[in-house]
Amino acid sequence: MNGYSDGKADLAKRLSRVEGQVRGIARMVDEDKYCIDILTQVSAATRALETVALSLLSDHLSHCVAEASAEGGEVAAEKVREANEAIARLVRS
Repeated sequence: MNGYSDGKADLAKRLSRVEGQVRGIARMVDEDKYCIDILTQVSAATRALETVALSLLSDHLSHCVAEASAEGGEVAAEKVREANEAIARLVRS
Protein backbone atom coordinates (compact mmCIF):
# COMPACT_ATOMS: atom_id res chain seq x y z
CA MET A 1 0.00 0.00 0.00
CA ASN A 2 1.22 3.50 -0.82
CA GLY A 3 1.63 6.11 1.90
CA TYR A 4 -0.82 8.46 0.20
CA SER A 5 -3.66 5.92 0.11
CA ASP A 6 -5.51 7.52 3.03
CA GLY A 7 -5.40 10.94 1.36
CA LYS A 8 -6.02 9.71 -2.19
CA ALA A 9 -9.41 11.43 -2.48
CA ASP A 10 -7.90 14.76 -1.41
CA LEU A 11 -5.04 14.38 -3.89
CA ALA A 12 -7.49 13.55 -6.68
CA LYS A 13 -9.55 16.64 -5.83
CA ARG A 14 -6.48 18.88 -5.82
CA LEU A 15 -5.27 17.46 -9.13
CA SER A 16 -8.71 17.97 -10.63
CA ARG A 17 -8.55 21.63 -9.61
CA VAL A 18 -5.10 21.97 -11.16
CA GLU A 19 -6.40 20.39 -14.34
CA GLY A 20 -9.18 22.98 -14.42
CA GLN A 21 -6.67 25.77 -13.82
CA VAL A 22 -4.51 24.58 -16.72
CA ARG A 23 -7.52 24.40 -19.03
CA GLY A 24 -8.40 27.93 -17.93
CA ILE A 25 -4.88 29.11 -18.74
CA ALA A 26 -5.10 27.55 -22.21
CA ARG A 27 -8.42 29.33 -22.72
CA MET A 28 -6.87 32.63 -21.64
CA VAL A 29 -4.11 32.19 -24.21
CA ASP A 30 -6.68 31.33 -26.91
CA GLU A 31 -8.61 34.47 -25.98
CA ASP A 32 -5.48 36.66 -26.08
CA LYS A 33 -5.78 37.71 -22.44
CA TYR A 34 -3.26 40.03 -20.82
CA CYS A 35 0.17 38.39 -20.26
CA ILE A 36 0.37 39.28 -16.58
CA ASP A 37 -3.06 37.78 -15.91
CA ILE A 38 -1.96 34.53 -17.57
CA LEU A 39 1.29 34.51 -15.60
CA THR A 40 -0.68 34.98 -12.39
CA GLN A 41 -2.73 31.89 -13.20
CA VAL A 42 0.39 29.90 -14.15
CA SER A 43 1.87 30.83 -10.78
CA ALA A 44 -1.28 29.66 -8.98
CA ALA A 45 -1.28 26.33 -10.85
CA THR A 46 2.41 25.87 -10.08
CA ARG A 47 1.80 26.47 -6.36
CA ALA A 48 -1.10 23.99 -6.43
CA LEU A 49 1.13 21.33 -8.01
CA GLU A 50 3.86 22.06 -5.48
CA THR A 51 1.31 21.49 -2.70
CA VAL A 52 0.48 18.08 -4.19
CA ALA A 53 4.18 17.26 -4.51
CA LEU A 54 4.92 18.23 -0.91
CA SER A 55 1.97 16.18 0.32
CA LEU A 56 3.20 13.13 -1.60
CA LEU A 57 6.74 13.66 -0.33
CA SER A 58 5.52 13.92 3.26
CA ASP A 59 3.51 10.72 2.86
CA HIS A 60 6.50 8.97 1.29
CA LEU A 61 8.76 9.96 4.16
CA SER A 62 6.32 9.05 6.90
CA HIS A 63 5.21 5.78 5.33
CA CYS A 64 7.63 4.29 2.80
CA VAL A 65 10.89 5.60 4.24
CA ALA A 66 9.81 4.96 7.83
CA GLU A 67 8.89 1.34 7.03
CA ALA A 68 12.12 0.80 5.13
CA SER A 69 14.13 2.32 7.99
CA ALA A 70 12.54 -0.15 10.38
CA GLU A 71 13.56 -2.95 8.03
CA GLY A 72 17.07 -1.52 7.70
CA GLY A 73 19.85 -2.49 5.35
CA GLU A 74 19.86 -1.84 1.62
CA VAL A 75 16.08 -1.31 1.46
CA ALA A 76 16.37 1.62 3.86
CA ALA A 77 19.32 3.09 1.99
CA GLU A 78 17.41 2.85 -1.32
CA LYS A 79 14.31 4.61 0.06
CA VAL A 80 16.43 7.41 1.54
CA ARG A 81 18.25 7.79 -1.81
CA GLU A 82 14.90 7.98 -3.64
CA ALA A 83 13.63 10.60 -1.21
CA ASN A 84 16.81 12.66 -1.59
CA GLU A 85 16.51 12.55 -5.38
CA ALA A 86 12.84 13.56 -5.23
CA ILE A 87 13.66 16.48 -2.95
CA ALA A 88 16.46 17.57 -5.29
CA ARG A 89 14.05 17.52 -8.27
CA LEU A 90 11.52 19.62 -6.35
CA VAL A 91 14.14 22.14 -5.32
CA ARG A 92 15.44 22.49 -8.90
CA SER A 93 11.98 23.05 -10.37
